[in-house]
Formats: sequence, structure tokens, C-alpha cells
Amino acid sequence: MLDRIIERLTRNDRRFTVYGREEETDIEAQFAAHSVTVDYHRLPPDGPDPFVVVEEDGEFAGAVPVTELEWLLTPPVVRPASPAAVSPGYRVLFEVLDETVFTALNRRQLDAVSKEIEDRARRVGGGQLRASFQQLSTFADQVEWYWTLGEAGLDIHVYGAPDWEPPAIPGVTYHGYGDASTERYWVLTFDGGPNPTQACGLAARAAEDSFDGFWTDDAELVAEIEDALQAAAGVD
Repeated sequence: MLDRIIERLTRNDRRFTVYGREEETDIEAQFAAHSVTVDYHRLPPDGPDPFVVVEEDGEFAGAVPVTELEWLLTPPVVRPASPAAVSPGYRVLFEVLDETVFTALNRRQLDAVSKEIEDRARRVGGGQLRASFQQLSTFADQVEWYWTLGEAGLDIHVYGAPDWEPPAIPGVTYHGYGDASTERYWVLTFDGGPNPTQACGLAARAAEDSFDGFWTDDAELVAEIEDALQAAAGVD
């Protein structure tokens, strides 16, 4: 399941074609960290107002005025309450905004992303945090930090191959697994606790000397990652 989610999120079958009047656009740079192809075509002086054509799986999904896209990209990005409430073109746009795809991220960089997610959970001070450390021995350097997270009132679940006996930490439950294929993944999720809008997570898969994957602020996708992690670890 984790493989399917990563492959789905890192696919490159969505395309934004920008039609504008300027020599360049910064839209391509804004979507550099997302799995989307951005093309640019210059409009004639007497053409329509600049717009973006959104395609998914080679099919037209919709068109968005550039002025509206720029407004949508201005923080804080406000997502619709329900995907069904917006047209297909806007749905694809918001899906892309909710996904930060990465390739060839090294362990140090991935650890920095993890710390951001863990620190958000600490600041919220409630909710469930799930972390997969590949092997439990990798967790040894994190014991002090996770003691702090446990004291913040979080319900923490740590997963990893049982190659080490971790110490008891208030609020932390350990889950060992013996499936070697699961050890390829680095997964971290926070469900947002009392505020689902704070949900966030990442799913990474080990490659040669790096990791490929994505991180997200979409609560539904975070829940999907959680379910996949528990299934991979054989935990209900």
C-alpha cells in the first residue's frame, strides 16, 4: 500500500499550460516541488486575458485565470472544504498544492522535514503521531526528543524492525515488524489532534543512497498514509 501511494503521488501525468503575455512566468518555479509539468505559451497582444489550462492523464480538466491562480498561491492557501465543491480543474490544482514531491533527498534533509512535522505536533500538544524508523535501533538517537514529545501529551506510535530494545517512554508505544520490505520506508504522520487542519505527514522510500517520496498537509492523505503504515507493519 505504501508503494502504491508513493507511486500515485509522484506520478507526472498532470500538466499546467500557462498562456500569458510576459516573456517569463514564475508559476513554473512555484510548482518546482510538485509532481507537475508546466509549459508556457505567449499570447498575442489582442488575445484573451492570461490563463492556465489544467490537464490530468492527458485529458482537459479545466482552465484557471492567471490572476486567480496567483491569488490562490498567495499564503495562506485556502483549500476547499470538499473536493466535490470545486470544478475538476481546481480539484487537480489543490491536489498538486497539497503534495510536495521529492527525489534524491538524503537522510539529513529528510530528518529536517521530520523535525518540522514532529515540532508541529509538539506545538499542537495533542493527537496521534506515527513514526517509522526502518530499524528500531535508528530510534536510539531520538529517545530524548521523543521523551519531550511524549510529555507534550501526544499519543505516539513508533515502528521499526526489532533489532534493538528501546526504553519505555511515557506516551510512546512501539511496534516491531519483521517484513524486510517495510524497512525501505521512512514514514511520519501527525493527525492534527484537536485541529485536523494541522495534519501533516511524509512517506519516503529508500533508493540507492537517497529517498524518493512526498510530504503533505492534506488530512485525508495523511489518514491514508497512516492506514498503509499500519497495514505494512501488521498492526490494527
